[in-house]
Amino acid sequence: MNGTYTLVISLSEPATIEVGALGPHDLPEGWYAYTGSAFGPGGFSRIDRHRELTRGERETRHWHVDYLLGHPAAAIETDVRTPERDVECAVARAIPDAGIAGFGASDCDCASHLAYAEGHGELLGAVERAHRTAGSE
Repeated sequence: MNGTYTLVISLSEPATIEVGALGPHDLPEGWYAYTGSAFGPGGFSRIDRHRELTRGERETRHWHVDYLLGHPAAAIETDVRTPERDVECAVARAIPDAGIAGFGASDCDCASHLAYAEGHGELLGAVERAHRTAGSE
């Protein structure tokens, strides 16, 4: 199945992460949400690939989020999906971004596809609302 997804990621300690061509970024401890699309071969199995990276079962970095997920302090807590709808940018724009210009947004005009919040509930609520709203448009 294809669609749009958002990974809700915990970062258990502050980290400096080298994000490919975007360079190094200092990320505070807290909660992050990365919004991406899963269209094409494999669909939502892309999320399984992301989980393998956080568990150390995979090394290859293809996307910006892989650099975050490959850090030992990062873990995927959950994901939120909108099946069969390409609402990646609408969802990403509805969640306050983390201030890393271009993160996950190299193929669109969004500021970023990475959001940040200190609190888990606050971020998860924003992600769920964004998917519900974008999925109903």
